[in-house]
Amino acid sequence: MSEATTVHVALGARAYDILIGRGLLASLGPRTAALKPGAKAAIITDETVAKLHLAAARASLSAAGISAVDIIVPPGESSKSFPSFERVCEALIEARIERGDVVIALGGGVVGDLAGFAASVLRRGVDYIQVPTTLLAQVDSSVGGKTAIDSRHGKNLVGAFYQPILVVADTALLDTLSPREFRAGYAEVAKYGLLGDAPFFEWLEKNAQGIFSGTSAREYAVAKSCQMKADIVARDERENGDRALLNLGHTFGHALEAWAGYSDRLLHGEAISIGMALALEFSARHQLMRMSDAERAVKHLQVSDLPTSVSQIRGGSPDVDTLMDLIAQDKKVKRGKLTFILSRGIGAAFVAPDVDPRDVRAYMTEKLSAGKAPGAKMSVS
Repeated sequence: MSEATTVHVALGARAYDILIGRGLLASLGPRTAALKPGAKAAIITDETVAKLHLAAARASLSAAGISAVDIIVPPGESSKSFPSFERVCEALIEARIERGDVVIALGGGVVGDLAGFAASVLRRGVDYIQVPTTLLAQVDSSVGGKTAIDSRHGKNLVGAFYQPILVVADTALLDTLSPREFRAGYAEVAKYGLLGDAPFFEWLEKNAQGIFSGTSAREYAVAKSCQMKADIVARDERENGDRALLNLGHTFGHALEAWAGYSDRLLHGEAISIGMALALEFSARHQLMRMSDAERAVKHLQVSDLPTSVSQIRGGSPDVDTLMDLIAQDKKVKRGKLTFILSRGIGAAFVAPDVDPRDVRAYMTEKLSAGKAPGAKMSVS
């Protein structure tokens, strides 16, 4: 087990630590016992993660004297649903998980969102610990206390802000990810450089291969991403200002995910990669940033083997009316006005309220009809 890097999320009485390093799953039991002496635990995980990591998590808890029950859900976005949420809550109640006990989310973003939301409402609030097992969850969804399930109208529309008491990000668990799943998570890493840290993005351009191959660059990238998110969350826990910057690429991306049925056709990180490419080119076309900066960003996503075009989604593309309807359901919409995260350059994203829907429609009509990648006219060789 490597020495953990600690990132502190400074939220006063709701503050907590994110621990990052290889082999940290073995320390889950002692760390849980230190935070919740005498508590029982309920481990919420999915079928895929259970086969890989549940035994190790249970062994660590047992060695620390913590009794635990398992609640296992199917893998995939479909588990972030009302029926699945009900099953998890009923299972927690049946297991007699009390207010003084702890819920442990062992899995990717779906499990983290589902378990966190269930913890937020069970007996009006039970503490929970995030043990993210995907790159995307380690750098994004496990940090910051956003919990939610999906509605048929869109992604993450039913949920709560509810902070964990600890995040244990064992980077060794990422070795079990498929290349596609790892790449999808990398889109969120790149997002941090693009939204607010140009030197970090430049570092990623030079060190992405080390992140993919598992050198020490991986731990640095995870820690840097978590620190950036922690700083933003500490300033704006409930997304009334700066925190919205974390949604770079998400307005387009969430709409595309909803259209694709939250299925394996389009992973979340892939949708965000396409969404970022769209948002950056949209910014450049409206003379908010240099086209060369948009080119550079799109090129990095492409050389990281991430999709940057709606035409790359498996099984076809949506029509513009459907896409605009889904965009109108975005959580950042205020009184019917569209809000996008746009950019003035690499590392210089900003919240753009009241974007004219006609401009978005015209842009997406062109993209969908031409089937061109954002930046298709750019030189990305």
